[in-house]
Parts: sequence; structure tokens; C-alpha cells
Amino acid sequence: MLRPLASPADPAPADASAAAALPAWHGDDAAAYAALLARDVRFDGRLFVGVTSTGVYCRPVCRVRTPRRENCRFFATRAQAEAAAFRPCLKCRPEIAPGLSQMDSSRSLAGAAAALIDAAVQAGSVPSMPALAARLGVTDRHLRRIFQATHGVGPHDYLATQRLLLAKQLLTDTALPVAQVALASGFASLRRFNAAFAERYRLNPGQLRQRQAGAAPAGLRLAWRPPYDVEGMLGHFERRVVQGIESVDAASLTLQRTLAWPHQGQCLAGWISLRFDPARQEVRLQASDTLAPAWGAVLQRVRHALDLDADPAPIDAALASLPLPPRPGLRLPGCFDGFEAAVRVVLGQQVTVKGARTLLQRLVDRFGAPIDTPHPGLLRLFPTPQAIATADPAAIGTLGIVRQRVGALQALAAEVVAGRIVLAPGAPLQPTLQALQALPGIGDWTAQVIAMRVLAWPDAWPASDIGLMNALGSRDPKHITRLAQAWRPWRAYAVMRLWHRIETGA
Repeated sequence: MLRPLASPADPAPADASAAAALPAWHGDDAAAYAALLARDVRFDGRLFVGVTSTGVYCRPVCRVRTPRRENCRFFATRAQAEAAAFRPCLKCRPEIAPGLSQMDSSRSLAGAAAALIDAAVQAGSVPSMPALAARLGVTDRHLRRIFQATHGVGPHDYLATQRLLLAKQLLTDTALPVAQVALASGFASLRRFNAAFAERYRLNPGQLRQRQAGAAPAGLRLAWRPPYDVEGMLGHFERRVVQGIESVDAASLTLQRTLAWPHQGQCLAGWISLRFDPARQEVRLQASDTLAPAWGAVLQRVRHALDLDADPAPIDAALASLPLPPRPGLRLPGCFDGFEAAVRVVLGQQVTVKGARTLLQRLVDRFGAPIDTPHPGLLRLFPTPQAIATADPAAIGTLGIVRQRVGALQALAAEVVAGRIVLAPGAPLQPTLQALQALPGIGDWTAQVIAMRVLAWPDAWPASDIGLMNALGSRDPKHITRLAQAWRPWRAYAVMRLWHRIETGA
């Protein structure tokens, strides 16, 4: 679609036989080409088009001249396209296309392996395949076999694609020095990064920077698959704003907050700013320079917090039987900090949203560390697990938090500090739920809401929630659980829709 990144002297692009060797597009090529002609956004992230005449692969929404049918090769993933020697388009930016949702990929072992590889890349590390296989409880050989069968490429090729696409996005959308881009995308040295980039994309990182020199970077672009309920997402965060650590401006569709991020044995502190752009169907992410070493990890967490990888089509279809007006593009708000989200849930036990926000405000004012930012409303960081675990229980109690909640908060913080509980997307679901419910003051309701917000579990169902009971007209948890069978495996989205109706009446 776009002129190739390579010069005319470069080797010829991939031919038809190379592309055909991959289990590319899982559908009819005529239908794929029809989607390309229509620029159908519903195929964005599900379909990629390699053009043999240029050696470039694109998203189906790319706005350049449509290539001839005989020059198109269709792929289900970016890794398959790159394994066939196609290079990413500079205009439509395949690296920002919506990805497969965690809910879909986690159903298979190969999907779980891909999610773990993605997480390692975003954290700037290189996972060992034997260690990855051991974590999933299979042999290295078996993992490679099922990964190849599922994704069309081996784990190493998939890893290389993810690292280089992250690097390309950082080079294009940020002003990070090339050496920092190399480290942030998981390369051990600048030399290896330059060699890998040149081998795969046939130009060096500096040349890509020169091609993008016309405009100053405006932040990373994160696409979503439409429809997306921007008003509902911003409204959720706005009703829960804690002054000092976050701010929401519904008029400008902007969310800003402070963030502390662990990275290679240190804690990086800074801020992020998110601006929704419904016209372009994307979010613009900007972050402080202090978070630069963890750009990849921050990017991944933002995708989780805003549920950008969700596929709304099956979710909206499953929720059609809710006794409420439809709300297309509903998303499941995640979190920017797992411990913070868990604390919010604990303090939200048996109180209103407003009451929980008041207690959180006092906790932040008392135990949150100050931070300097260029944003007047961002003054503090959320208290760390260490600060809560080592605090005098009486000092927490003076904030109006009852003794049982104080005990739950400190027990939770101690487990997080010790590493026995990991509060992040991708943490094992059942062991984490069991560990949470073994703590004092944490029952099924709290664990299920943490599963929704922190672990990104789409089928979480806090059956004892009074709001759900009122909305569904029954005080019997077993009865409303039977009603919720129709919404599986998207019950957490049903919870958010019902809560939204309770909070706003809409």
C-alpha cells in the first residue's frame, strides 16, 4: 500500500510462496479483499494485508491507494506478516492496531504464552522459552509446537516481532534517544538492536527517525476497535477521582494521573496524560521523561486500564438480554496500579462510591508521597504497599477507616510486599482469588471485584453485591447468578452496565 521502507537496491519483497507457507488468514481471501475495499474497521487488528509489489504490510483501514488483488497476501497476525518478510506500513502503523483481547487469548495455552511474551517485552525483558514453558506447566518442545500451530510462527519470531514493533512505535511517537528505545524494547545492547532492526525492516533506526522528522511527536497512539463508550469510561473514572493523584476533564476527553512504576530494581515516579480521540478511534498517551525506561510497560497497562483490546461485538450481543437500554461499546475499566485498585475495592466495602472516595482521599493525603509535575492537580503518588504495611494501625484508623478495614489493608499490603500476591493483569486467577480470600476482611465480593478491575477477568461476578440485587429485582444471590448465565463469559461487563445505570440513571 505504501512505498517500501527499503531502497530500490534492497532485496525483493516476499513472494507468494513465502506467504503461502504460513497459515495466514483464517477466512476467505475474497472476503478479506472485500473488507479491505470497504476499509471495514471491524477487521482492524484481525486482518493484515501484505503487498508483494512493495514488501509492506498494512491494516485493512489503511487510507492509501488500494493494491491490486493479485498483489495481496492476507495474514491473521503481524508476526505472520513479518515472518513472510513484509515490513510495517509507515502510514497506517500496524503496531497500534487493536490486539486480540486477553479474554480470548487466555483460553488457549498458546494464547497465554503470547500474553506472557507480550508482558515481558513491554517490561523490557527477554523471556526464556524453557522458563516460559515451565511456568505454563508444559515442556519447551510442546510449547513451541502448539505456538506454531496457533500463531503461524514460533515463539522466537513472535518475540522478535513484538520487540521491534514496540521499538518502531517509540521511535515514531516519542523523542526518546535511540539507545533508550533499544533498552525499553528489551534489547541488551544498541548494536543488537540496530542489527535486528536493519535485518527485519531494511533500514536503521536513525533513518526511520529522519523519515518522521516533519512533525514533533505527540505521544503514543493506542487504537481501539469501535464502538467505544468514551463517555462511560471517562464517567467511571471521574466519579472516583481522588484529588492530587488524578484528574478527569470530560470536556476535553482527557484523563491525567501520577504513576509509580517498578523497573529493574528501582521505582520510577512520574505522570501520564490520556486524551481520547473518537474521530480517529484512538487514545493519545503522553508521559513524563522519568517513566521513559518503562514506556513499554506503561503502554501495556494503559491498554488494560481502558480495555482497548476488547472486541465489543460479542460482548454487546451477550448483553442484549440485560433489562436495560443497550449501550454499545461498553468497556470494563481496569487499573493503572493493581495495589491501588485493590485498596479502592477494600475501602468500598459496604459504602457508597462517594464514601469510598472520601476515605481514599484521606489515605492519599496522609500517606501519599509528594511529587512535582507540570500539572497543577497532580501533586502526590498513591501510597505504596510498603507505606501501608508498615504504618501504625492507629494512624490509619484516625482517618475514619474502621478497624476491620485497617486489618485488611495492612494484610493485603504485607502480602504484596512479600510477593505472595501479585496484583496485575495476567496473574493466575484462582490462586490469586484464594490468596485474597485467605486474608482477614476480604471475602468473595472483594475478590471478585479485584478480579474484574485488576486481573481483567471478564466473567467475574460479585453475586452478593446489593446494587446488582436491586437492579435485578432479587435479594437471592443464587437467583441473580442464574440470571447471569445468559451473559457469560462477559458477566463483568454486565456488572459494569448495571452499576452505570445505578450511578447515573442512564
